Amino acid sequence: MQKGNIGVTTENIFPVIKKFLYSDHEIFLREMVSNAVDATQKLKTLAQQGEFKGELGDLTVRVALDADKGTITISDRGIGMTEEEIDKYINQIAFSGVNDFLEKYKDNANNIIGHFGLGFYSSFMVSKKVEIVTRSYREGATAERWSCDGSPAYEIDEAEKSDRGSDIILYIDDDCKEFLEKERLQQLLTKYCKFMAVPVAFGKKQEWSSDEKKMVDTQEDNIINSVEPLWTKAPSSLKDEDYKSFYRTLYPMSDEPMFWIHLNVDYPFNLTGILYFPRIKSNIDLQRNKIQLYCNQVFVTDQVEGIVPEFLTLLHGVIDSPDIPLNVSRSYLQSDREVKKISTYITKKVADRLQSIFKDDRKQYEEKWDDLKLFINYGMLSEESFYDRAKDFALLKDVEGKYFTFEEYRTLIEASQKDKDDTLVYLYATDREEQYSYIKSAQDKGYSVLLLDGQLDVPAIQMLEQKFEKSRFTRVDSDVIDRLIVKDDAPKTSLSDEETANLSSVFRSQMPKMDKTEFVVEVQSLGEQQRPVVITQNEWMRRMKEMSRFQQGMNFYGQMPDTLNLVLNADHRLVKDILSTLNSQLSTELQPIDAELKGLEARLAAIRQAQEKKKADELTQEEKDEKSNTEKSIQEQKDKREQVLAGYAAGNDVVHQLIDIALLQNGLLKGEALERFLQRSVDMI
Repeated sequence: MQKGNIGVTTENIFPVIKKFLYSDHEIFLREMVSNAVDATQKLKTLAQQGEFKGELGDLTVRVALDADKGTITISDRGIGMTEEEIDKYINQIAFSGVNDFLEKYKDNANNIIGHFGLGFYSSFMVSKKVEIVTRSYREGATAERWSCDGSPAYEIDEAEKSDRGSDIILYIDDDCKEFLEKERLQQLLTKYCKFMAVPVAFGKKQEWSSDEKKMVDTQEDNIINSVEPLWTKAPSSLKDEDYKSFYRTLYPMSDEPMFWIHLNVDYPFNLTGILYFPRIKSNIDLQRNKIQLYCNQVFVTDQVEGIVPEFLTLLHGVIDSPDIPLNVSRSYLQSDREVKKISTYITKKVADRLQSIFKDDRKQYEEKWDDLKLFINYGMLSEESFYDRAKDFALLKDVEGKYFTFEEYRTLIEASQKDKDDTLVYLYATDREEQYSYIKSAQDKGYSVLLLDGQLDVPAIQMLEQKFEKSRFTRVDSDVIDRLIVKDDAPKTSLSDEETANLSSVFRSQMPKMDKTEFVVEVQSLGEQQRPVVITQNEWMRRMKEMSRFQQGMNFYGQMPDTLNLVLNADHRLVKDILSTLNSQLSTELQPIDAELKGLEARLAAIRQAQEKKKADELTQEEKDEKSNTEKSIQEQKDKREQVLAGYAAGNDVVHQLIDIALLQNGLLKGEALERFLQRSVDMI
């Protein structure tokens, strides 16, 4: 028997392994099975090279659970080890200066494995004792047993083992009993070993026994990795159904993908894989982390942000690269030059694939655009280089369902949609039904209207305004039609300032009180054929509020109330009738108030003129009181005037009807107010 200490210069390597080495202890199973597969693959290579002339036989890697004994055993029929090889590969941890090393990595020990090949030692994260029973494939080799209880001390002695290969026996620690549950092991083996290159068996397949009234074991091995990895095959040998079937294996509950990219590159790095374009219409966060990263068919992670650009995390599928270490920290991935090359390559391949589909079958591409749009917008927003590629195959869709490239649409609207400052105005709607009347008004003017109803369309608008020369986007309900694209100076209204103020007061007094909503009433000359009342919302303010949902630091806008403009058309017959009735019914009542107001305002002007010549501390209390009392009297007369106008408005059904029509058009008339509107409409008919 040989006894000794593992070749490290400190005894705290095991606590580091136990506590820091992996963020998730479940990885131990991947490491153990991966090592067994490697040993098997090496034997196959030796056989191909003629260095091993024996029978390969059954090469299945077997995982066995003995819950009573508290052990998990991983067995292979690979190359095995001699005593010298155990000493070299197990006892001598492959680095020097351990004390310096541990100090350097004590806060981020995830780097250890990727740099120093400590895969086997991950077994001590979950084990109080580990045994290796192994026999080398070499002729005349004897079986050896190595054991260690989690301290640097180990023992090696002879063992009984008739066959080549290795059995790794893990005596599971008391705080890791979850790994002695059959369902838990089955889940982990499926997760990490599904595509390994050598069959991996865990127990036997089961079937229902009518005699025993329960599931019982059969004689057939339960092979975990019965699914052959499609990405290892030549694309020319595969059909569409092969790719779709593989996608269903990866994501059993998902809709069918739109299309896919088969990656296969061996320079300047090795990379294979299949990336699928899923159907994504909303909720980006639910779609992330669906790309599975493998290293030589061994599952590594589905947290791939460092390996592919952020927007590509919306893709689904598999990437396999031996150039990415099995165990690395996220900071390592983000800084590694080879990983950055992989990221750039994948971005280019995705862009090239989209470009080729667009060129080869534009009809099919347009049919899938609504599902593709969110993904492409995300890419253009987050990656400058992707915008440069995507601008030729990104599309704009109008409310009629027609699709245009950026250049095609610019050509379409260039002649008709420039304002007086020569700025090209892109009109858009976000809901074809809710904004129907605004869309129709724009189309009646000969304008084209885009439909931008996607989750990232508002941020995309901001980006496109910066990219497109002398252009801006305006929603069709952000202003009255003649001010959406201002061709000439606005026509002057024929109303006096007093008439304009009276109309504004009448309508403002009857506007409903709504939570987080403010109304501003204005009077404009819009032409006799335009609607009497229109509600609009300022483009910039609404856009800032919408952007606050996406960008940190813009919460201020999100907390602000919606400011809606009620625009009265001074040229419309109904508005003129209201003004005419107001003048005839209220002139007697308003005349003395207006006369009093004029006198008070003239008096206040004289007081201010006289007091302007004095400094504040030179004014007497009497002078201050005179000014204050006059201002108060003016406000009282204004309030009195507002009350008279509000009293008139309260009894005017046409005023209420026009307000409610405008609210109804914008989906703002509900509940009791809607019921009153319907009853009033019947009464007026």
